[in-house]
Amino acid sequence: MVKALCFVIIASVAMPAMAAADEDADTEKAINPKEIIFEHLLDGYGWEVPFNHHKRIPLPVIVWAGDGLHCFSSARLEHGASYDDNGHTFVIAGAGSKYKGKVVEIVNGQEVCPIDISITKNVCALFITIFLVGGLMIWLARYLKHHPNKAPRKGLGAIEACVTFVYDGVVKPILGKSASKFAPYLMTVFFFILTMNLLGLVVIFPGGANLTGNIAVTLVLSICTFVATNLFAKKHYWKEIFWPDVPIWLKCPIPIMQVIEVFGMFTKPAALTVRLFANMMGGHMIVITLTLLIFIFSAISPVAGGGATVISLIFSIFMLLIDVLVSFIQAYVFTMLSTIFIGIAQEHHDEEQHESVGKKIEDALV
Repeated sequence: MVKALCFVIIASVAMPAMAAADEDADTEKAINPKEIIFEHLLDGYGWEVPFNHHKRIPLPVIVWAGDGLHCFSSARLEHGASYDDNGHTFVIAGAGSKYKGKVVEIVNGQEVCPIDISITKNVCALFITIFLVGGLMIWLARYLKHHPNKAPRKGLGAIEACVTFVYDGVVKPILGKSASKFAPYLMTVFFFILTMNLLGLVVIFPGGANLTGNIAVTLVLSICTFVATNLFAKKHYWKEIFWPDVPIWLKCPIPIMQVIEVFGMFTKPAALTVRLFANMMGGHMIVITLTLLIFIFSAISPVAGGGATVISLIFSIFMLLIDVLVSFIQAYVFTMLSTIFIGIAQEHHDEEQHESVGKKIEDALV
């Protein structure tokens, strides 16, 4: 595993650096780190080809403009080219446009943004993640069905270990009797986030998409937790929000505590969104920045570029290994917090039959 990661980093960092060193000084272009970083982190209509920044794997562009639906390959719009489809002219908006990076229609010399439902890089990566997670879970379920008394080995054994670790260590201790009800969602969230995180660390297709570094993706996952928490909440949960156990002057006639509790309902998914997004986006930005140092120092002198290559390579490998660990941690933390939020909404007053959620959380963390 480590050897493979080292090879990928060496190939993706050293080879472009050597190619850049061979270019003539008069043909070199000034490097714009900000543009390069955001181009790699943001979504796109094509999938970058390794070691060739000017070629991309085309993806289908699907837009609704004017009188109907238009479908064509994104290869027709590469390098600023325009495409005419039955009298409709489409281009990808440039740097000076308010629709920068989006497919727009040119109408009377003006850019008009159509309804865009294209299969972009992030959308394609989501489909790949869904098929991977679904395939792995079906594979594990079939193995356990046909070998109920035999533990799986190698990769399948690692998947089963993750399932046992999350379910027995987090979901079951916190939710108790409600664990089987919410386990399908929580386990799906864990493996979905973990797979997206790991695929984002791979520099070649089908990896490379920064899904969990996209705040729209993390927001949707957080909204799912928000819905699961409040849709299946018990009466005691709503009672604590609209009539909490505090002195009467804090909730009547001015509903101070009610406002705070309702506000807290929305800060929880917001915290989940930002936590996952910021951690994964930060890791990608650090690795890309370390890679860019090679080109920045190479523009100064070949000696400085050679030294920067060695240092950047070492730190990039280190950060990539850290990101692998962070990928597991962030998937675990998101699942644990989601379980805690759902567990709070499932809490009962019956002390004889149900433990408090606080005690379960403490046991799970220990």
